[in-house]
Amino acid sequence: MSKASRRDLIAAVAVAPLLMTDALSKGARSTDAGKFVRIGGIEQWITIKGRDSKNPVILFLHGGPGDALSPYADAMFAGWEKDFTLVQWDQRGSGRTYGKSGPSIAPSLTLDRMTKDGIEVTEYLIRHLGKRKIILAGGSWGSMLGIYMAHARPDLFCAYVGSAQIVNWPKNMSASYEHLLQMAESSKDDKSVATLKQIGPFPWNTLLPQWGLFQQVKRLYQAKVTTAPDAPIRISPAYASAAERQQYSEAEQLSFFQFWAGRQPKTKADFATLPLAGPLMDVDLPALGTKFEIPFFVVQGAEDLHALPGMARDYFDSIQAPQKELYLVPGTGHEPSAASLDRIHTILLEQVKQPAMSG
Repeated sequence: MSKASRRDLIAAVAVAPLLMTDALSKGARSTDAGKFVRIGGIEQWITIKGRDSKNPVILFLHGGPGDALSPYADAMFAGWEKDFTLVQWDQRGSGRTYGKSGPSIAPSLTLDRMTKDGIEVTEYLIRHLGKRKIILAGGSWGSMLGIYMAHARPDLFCAYVGSAQIVNWPKNMSASYEHLLQMAESSKDDKSVATLKQIGPFPWNTLLPQWGLFQQVKRLYQAKVTTAPDAPIRISPAYASAAERQQYSEAEQLSFFQFWAGRQPKTKADFATLPLAGPLMDVDLPALGTKFEIPFFVVQGAEDLHALPGMARDYFDSIQAPQKELYLVPGTGHEPSAASLDRIHTILLEQVKQPAMSG
């Protein structure tokens, strides 16, 4: 079977479980639909779920890059559809969008193109759901993409809610390295100290050897300090087939190399010499400006070792917005916990929903 035929087969398997009537008309009281929409010149997968079309719309920006939330959304956001219309978007190079396009789109995985995609998705949602503005929610990579989108088109959004907020990627990595080294030294963890000193302080010049060793130490200590109950991350049956999982894995790998290294490895031997020089190294949110025209909320894990809460607070303190709030969630690391999801839900219900409906 050719690569093109295989991609078509995967796409067909992906769509089959969710073929349904697209209840997107303004008169629909409830919506549970999934479809490919042409965004940025390619077909991209979007799901829309809600009980009342009058409710505000939330566009979720997943992390990774490349880690689509669609397979886990039903469990993570169970019950939220009562008060909001929930939109999951498999970004360029992720999930079912990758399954449709294949790896040929790798060179287009740039900050500029992803921001433009996000704006196009938002404009599509506003048209088809009959809204003036929508709520923007992003975590980790999605927290960076969300800021780019909010700066580019503030007129499209009624609020921004970020979690695991990354601010400046090189500075985040440098601070994370120094913090981990201090933790390892305080714990008299000679093995981890030796590993960190072996790779040296950030920035590094190779991706896999140095980044991989750093990740090993970070995962070890993140597990030690994360005490909050995990978020309910369970895969939905519609996304659980072998073809879906293979597709998801391929997408993660494609996005990882493109965003971290700036290119795909040419050979197996090339893995070890890939540079740490992808688009993520250019992320510097304060340089975009710190004035926002919309309410600005951040929910940060108090134990996040990947996006240190101190950096998120410094960025937050510099923000000028009509309304802003920062919440630190005890016992939570970089990944969402049940407590951090509950905090985001509470913010949306108590501080965002009513203004969104009246605005």
